[in-house]
Amino acid sequence: MAEMGIDEVLAHLPQRFPMMMIDRVTECEPGKRIVAMKNVSANEPYFQGHFPHRPIMPGVLILEAMAQAAGILVFRSRGTKPDDKSLYYYVGIDNARFKKPVVPGDQLELEVRMERQLRGIGKFACVARVAGQTVAEATILCSVQAIDGQ
Repeated sequence: MAEMGIDEVLAHLPQRFPMMMIDRVTECEPGKRIVAMKNVSANEPYFQGHFPHRPIMPGVLILEAMAQAAGILVFRSRGTKPDDKSLYYYVGIDNARFKKPVVPGDQLELEVRMERQLRGIGKFACVARVAGQTVAEATILCSVQAIDGQ
């Protein structure tokens, strides 16, 4: 159940600012489960337009944070790190539900459980929480794929 600081998170994800959605990992059981954190700051670039009068983290970015946590879990489970010859893609989102807005100052906790890996596609059960309350949940499908032409 290893913790990971930002340097190790950056080593396990190809995303960078402003698309980086994981600040640290508090728990990681390779092949099983990960718990990651995103500190939601008022200076996130999307808050300027979503919405100026009531800043709310877009649901699609909560889903992106789930996928990034799943990506770290996959790379840690494989004992590999991302490279420039492949990408970690979303291939499906099922049963996404948003229960409460996520706003500046919140600390978003992402719990992702690996349900199965089959033919290179991982299926993950994801829950996002703020202060212990579920704010979103989804089942996601992700895959590591070679970049065409490389």
